[in-house]
Amino acid sequence: MLRYRFLFEQLVRRELRARYKGSALGLLWYLVNPLLLMAVYGLIFGVFIRSAPTSEHDYLLFLFVGLIVWLFFSQALLAAASALTEQVALVSRVRFPRVAIPTSVVTVQMITFCALLLLVLPVTAAVRGILGTPLLLLVPLVVCLYAFVLGVCLMASITHAYFRDVQPILSALLLPWFFLTPIYFVPEKAPGVAGSAVARTFLEWVNPIAPFIRALRAVVYGGVFPTAGELAYVAIAAVVALTAGQLLFRRLEGELAVIL
Repeated sequence: MLRYRFLFEQLVRRELRARYKGSALGLLWYLVNPLLLMAVYGLIFGVFIRSAPTSEHDYLLFLFVGLIVWLFFSQALLAAASALTEQVALVSRVRFPRVAIPTSVVTVQMITFCALLLLVLPVTAAVRGILGTPLLLLVPLVVCLYAFVLGVCLMASITHAYFRDVQPILSALLLPWFFLTPIYFVPEKAPGVAGSAVARTFLEWVNPIAPFIRALRAVVYGGVFPTAGELAYVAIAAVVALTAGQLLFRRLEGELAVIL
């Protein structure tokens, strides 16, 4: 990747420009779309369904911090899954690390995530008064989140190149996955969950994106340090996912030019 960093930079630029090329707002659509989605979820869960299973103060901020993590994960996963099949000409004609294609897609989504985080963070800091030493963990947590999402996206992109059902399956899974993720609720306060150790374990630890949401929410929304278990999970999951993604991608990329 370092050797082909110029190509990688061009792929990121191309991905940024291509999607909304010719539109009036241009790159601002990368922020407008998630902000509109966050507003809709805020209206649904913060107003219409205010009996949501949480008693958190400043509930919209609580919701938004979880949403920006989920949006990064879900949008990166869907975009990366079909990234290789959408770049057939480039893959079949030019010699370069194919891993740069899904990585560029995830990087574009990370740019959007960081922009949204920079919008939410000062508001949360002002309203919640969370400026303190826990914020020092923000950068390492974001790096771990990027590594984890990249690893998962590498696996999704290379398997979709071989089996074209992967992306549609992910699209179908993400909706129920969203409602099973502690974005708009706190598992230990949710009716029917608080008293069940099995349910709480599933929602908090079996769901791989949940500890990332909880850790980042603790720092950005709560102004406290994540638990030792959350920090360990985030670090280990990032290493495991990225390693597994790279190994699988390297093993299968040799036949890409043929199968695509």
